[in-house]
Amino acid sequence: MTLRLYDTATRSVRDFVPMTPGQVGIYLCGVTVQSAPHIGHLRSAVNYDVLRRWLLHTGLEVTFVRNVTDVDDKILQKATEQGRPFWAIAYENRLHLDRDYSALNVLPPTYEPLATGHITEMHELIQELIDRGHAYAAAGDCADVYFDVLSYREYGALSGQKPEDMLGAGDAPVRDKRDHRDFALWKGVKADEPRDAYWPSPWGKGRPGWHIECSAMARRYLGDEFDIHGGGLDLTFPHHENEVAQSKAAGLGFSRFWVHHALLNLGDSKMSKSLGNVIDLASLVESGIRPVELRYYLGSPHYRSRIDYSDEALREAAVAYRRIEGFVQRAAEIVGPGRPKQVPPAFADAMNDDLNTSAALAIVHDTVREGNTALAASDEAAIRGALTAVRAMLGVLGLDPFDEKWDGGEGGNDLKPVVDSLVALALEQRAQARARKDWAAADSVRDQLKNAGIQVEDTPAGPRWTVGEQH
Repeated sequence: MTLRLYDTATRSVRDFVPMTPGQVGIYLCGVTVQSAPHIGHLRSAVNYDVLRRWLLHTGLEVTFVRNVTDVDDKILQKATEQGRPFWAIAYENRLHLDRDYSALNVLPPTYEPLATGHITEMHELIQELIDRGHAYAAAGDCADVYFDVLSYREYGALSGQKPEDMLGAGDAPVRDKRDHRDFALWKGVKADEPRDAYWPSPWGKGRPGWHIECSAMARRYLGDEFDIHGGGLDLTFPHHENEVAQSKAAGLGFSRFWVHHALLNLGDSKMSKSLGNVIDLASLVESGIRPVELRYYLGSPHYRSRIDYSDEALREAAVAYRRIEGFVQRAAEIVGPGRPKQVPPAFADAMNDDLNTSAALAIVHDTVREGNTALAASDEAAIRGALTAVRAMLGVLGLDPFDEKWDGGEGGNDLKPVVDSLVALALEQRAQARARKDWAAADSVRDQLKNAGIQVEDTPAGPRWTVGEQH
């Protein structure tokens, strides 16, 4: 079965055929790093990581580009408020973002371009638009350059809007614009913003508009035309609409597929730094949720389904993942970890059906149930088959408990060996108490471990411990 993806531009699920056989180019709109990331950002990372892993699993070579917006109005406002250089704020938050991505086992991008590192490419693209009659420099010495929306007849097609129905394309009316819908490609220097946030240009000192950076960077790393452009549904307009307009107007083929994920909501609103209703990874880890469990939670719904966050739903997802994890650990104790390769056909069908991770995980749970039945019957051949299939499927989803990335996935890489040693010591004390038939002492050790969030299970191979919820 061929991979089929929902394409926002055509509003249909279409067969995905790479532009170049055997190769796929993906551009994902990354984060504007004015503050630390929240789990809404992490949903985007997980969703597109799953897409990338599936493409890799099917044998395709993937060039994955995810940008970082490290200069824009919000970052400059933070710099003014905090009295710090804008680049220091951007760098600090970018490092935080990288740590969270790594904690969730998100594969690093092939390239991760910064907006501030591609000013030259933006200048070249802006000049091409001016030469083609699709952009203009404002009068005077303000250095503003705008895209002429009415010069591009297809404007609004991606988001399904008509220019005559628009109040504006993300900018308030400016007297130097030809039309209120025109959007900024280059922004002239302003007296109330940091002095170090500007670059020389053919139109005067200034900085890039938000939209031009992605068109320029996608072109730089993926060429004039590429396979997939991704991002959150909230970026469809104006950001992606403007990207399409400026890229197509410059004569570029640009993206052949537009893949958008739905948002993660908290209450009645999307999780947003500007609204202040955010939850971050650190707070969840502190509450007892492991990063692997958060990844399971974020990746379980279909990527086009909205997630209405709740603590209860997250903890239910954590319990569901622990059931899968428990089977993998018990099975591996009997037949070894195995060498997972191929996924079951039903799982492949689900993934090829517009990345239906919800249906794919149902196959995982069905296989775990079959594996648990085999464990109860001591059927080693069936145990091995179930374990191999489950690990192969979890590998595609980035959730394999034996993935080395999860060795430090509980928020404290350096403490894991210490925890291992302390639990081993406690279990040794428990074993000695049981050997001398001091059942009260043995039960006391087990209860203390349980209170610390360590679940102990006695198996034929000896006691096995896992991290559970604290009591």
